[in-house]
This record gives sequence, C-alpha cells and structure tokens, in this order.
Amino acid sequence: MTAVQGLEGDRTIAVALAQEPEILRAVSAARERGLANSILIGGEAEIRAVAEEIGLELEGFAIVDEPDPARAAARAVELVRTGRADILMKGLVGTATLLRAVLDKERGLRSENILSHVAVFEPPGYGRLFLLTDAAMNIAPDLQRKAEIIRNAALIANSLGIKRPKVAPICAVELVNTEMPATLDAALLSKMAQRGQLPGVEVDGPLALDNAVSHEAAQRKGIFSPVAGQADILLVPGIEVGNVIYKTLHYFCPGVKLAGLIAGAKAPVVLTSRADSQETKLNSIALSLLASSVLAAQDS
Repeated sequence: MTAVQGLEGDRTIAVALAQEPEILRAVSAARERGLANSILIGGEAEIRAVAEEIGLELEGFAIVDEPDPARAAARAVELVRTGRADILMKGLVGTATLLRAVLDKERGLRSENILSHVAVFEPPGYGRLFLLTDAAMNIAPDLQRKAEIIRNAALIANSLGIKRPKVAPICAVELVNTEMPATLDAALLSKMAQRGQLPGVEVDGPLALDNAVSHEAAQRKGIFSPVAGQADILLVPGIEVGNVIYKTLHYFCPGVKLAGLIAGAKAPVVLTSRADSQETKLNSIALSLLASSVLAAQDS
C-alpha cells in the first residue's frame, strides 16, 4: 500500500499488551523499514517468550513490564499523551479496555471529536485508494455524528495526499426517500458541504455503492456529479453495512491491501483484529504515522 512509502524520522509506537506474534512481526518490520521504533508494554517474560518462539530479536526495543491489561493500556496511552510516543497500537488488550484508557477524561487522549474507524483499501486493478467509514465504532450515527465521521475521514484522506476528498454517503437508492432515513441524512450532508459546514470535502448523496465507485454504473443511471464514480470516502449509514463491506473486500477480494485506524483522538490509534495479517498491521502503522504528521502540523 502506498501509505508505507514516504515516511522517515524518529517516530515511536506505544503497543499495549505486545505479546502477540503478528504484532511483534509488524513492529519489527516497521523498525526495519525505518518507519518507527516501538515501546512494548506487557508482561516482559511473555513478550520475550513469544519473540523467541518466532525467531525475533528484541535488541533495541524498549520493554515496559506491565502484565495487567488495563494498566498496560493506561501506560501506553500515557506515553502518547506525554509525547514519548507518536501513535498508540492495540496488542492483546481488549478493545473496550484500550478505548477506556483513550477516553479517560484526565489521563487519556480525548479530543473534541468523536472517535471513528477509518479503513483504507487498495483493491487490485482499481487504480487508487478509497476510504471506508465507519465499520467498527459508531453503531447507528445520527446526522451530527455522520458529519464528524466525515471530518475524521477527511483528515486521514489528507494524510494520503487527497487534498479535497469526495465523499459518497452510501444508501440503497440514489433518490431521497422519506421512508429511508439514510437518504435524508445523505441529502442534508450534501447541502451542509455546499454551505461550508463541512469544509475541505465534496459531498454528494444519496448514492448507492455501484454509482459511488463506478463511472459506468453512474452514467447508466443518469447520475452526473463530481462524486459519482470517483468517491474517495464511502460513508456508510451504520456499522452493519460498513462491517459487511469491509469483510467482503477482505475475504472475497484476493490481493486487496488494507489498513485501518481509529481517528478523532489526540493521536491515531492502530486498532487491528487478531485475524489481520502482518502486512495489514504494518500498513495500519504507516497510515497512523502519516495521520500523526498531519495532526502535528495542525497543532503547530
């Protein structure tokens, strides 16, 4: 994935409960490629045992001995909050435990934004990247949350060099239907973007998936818009749709490259599944480092 290219400098990942083979392989690959170093938080004996089992040399990695999952998550968050690490990465710690530490009002990484999941896909033969949101965090977002999800995704798109991302709110149909609330939200988000309430993006909807990503499908249905057929960001109406699209691409699209993160906190959070490959974890690290650079530029 192109996200792995163009990163350099001394960057650091704080890994919460790092004693997992693919996590250790991914952070080792990140160091070998010059992307980032890592601080491994977890039971030190377990981390070293897993590393030995997979033949991984831990020389040069900082290890914080903290076997308790909640405390390991808190330590990892603290490292990011205090500037000793640039991004947070989930290891074997449960998602709820990690997010509890992220959202801690006094010691977490809470910002004014909501948290949302952003996935980036590079399907073979498609010719470009596209972003999918939200497939993992927000169950049934209302209009205001969808607007905030768009803002989070736009930042990630910017970090990938997409200056003014085109956003397609995905629905089952292309026309506003009062019996389908997602189509009403899509139309309102389009108008909000036109009125400057969603700066830096172009939104048009409702659009079905086919005419959001395919010029041919859009033309056949007589849909002509700056977004139809060339959407950079697919905004799904709810988590079920996002989850199904994500897993369909993952399991039915051989060769697809993907990455994912949680956006909206003060620093990106690499939140991958235990089923994800080393390559996906590495891509997610690289994507998070790119996003971290954009966040740092905004704050400076």
